[in-house]
Amino acid sequence: MESIPIIYLCGPTSSGKSSLATDLAQRLGGEVVNADAFQLYRGLEVLTAAPTTDEKASVPHHLYGILGPEDTCDAMRYRGLALPVIEEIQGRGAVPIVTGGSGLYLKFLTHGPSPLPSGDPAYRETLAPLSLRELADRLQELDPLEASRTDLQNRRYLTRAIEICELSGQRCSDLRDRWASLTREVSAGLRGLFIQRERPDLHQRINQRTERMLDQGAIDEVCRLASASETFEKAIGFREIQDLLAGKINRSECTERIRAATRQYAKRQETWFRREQWLKPLHWPPNKEIPLDRAMELLGY
Repeated sequence: MESIPIIYLCGPTSSGKSSLATDLAQRLGGEVVNADAFQLYRGLEVLTAAPTTDEKASVPHHLYGILGPEDTCDAMRYRGLALPVIEEIQGRGAVPIVTGGSGLYLKFLTHGPSPLPSGDPAYRETLAPLSLRELADRLQELDPLEASRTDLQNRRYLTRAIEICELSGQRCSDLRDRWASLTREVSAGLRGLFIQRERPDLHQRINQRTERMLDQGAIDEVCRLASASETFEKAIGFREIQDLLAGKINRSECTERIRAATRQYAKRQETWFRREQWLKPLHWPPNKEIPLDRAMELLGY
């Protein structure tokens, strides 16, 4: 029996992912799975623009508000939370529709963790006294191929390549090439969309969402929190509202800081998802209805 495909719906903040995901789920007999790092938490539903009550009532939604504010989370933990949920949905004969804007979380879910070792600050300290020439010579000795394709004037690149060789006991070039090959193989079997909006339209939506968020309870959400994890505090708007509550900034300054931070985040998201070439771009024109039929066509339905 052919496995039920997983649909991935990505895009920058404020692009309309939640509404499109809900409509896709209704059309396909699917269930929505959260892939937004901050919508995993309860207590910031307004601040993080979690799906509305109506959206949640129309189709099953999973992994929203499952962590407490004091909990920490990373991409690997998210993968462990999401995979069993996706398997359960497929087991019921439904289509999992994974939606969110946290690129690294989605990458870990679709491709798994990279085989490259994590950075080791203590080891990097041992390389700090070396000159660029000495670092380049070290890398040339450890991995001539990687040295040939590394910017030898970039200290960070040299240090990272040497670190990978030394910590893994393998050539950096071998590890990176195998990972690139596996990534291409996995990507070929994935099915997903990347919502694209025109820049002025997206910025207008961000501005409107920020105003609506502050008017509809985000300030109260932050005010009610007794404690929050380092992960939780990274939600855009959290620290800005804390400064507002502390009297360090006024409402207008708070609004503009959140808008600016959100625009910057959206730009980083767009850059990330454009690199994921397996995602098909879905253009959503300004002031137009949800492009459900076009999404279905791009997904092969």
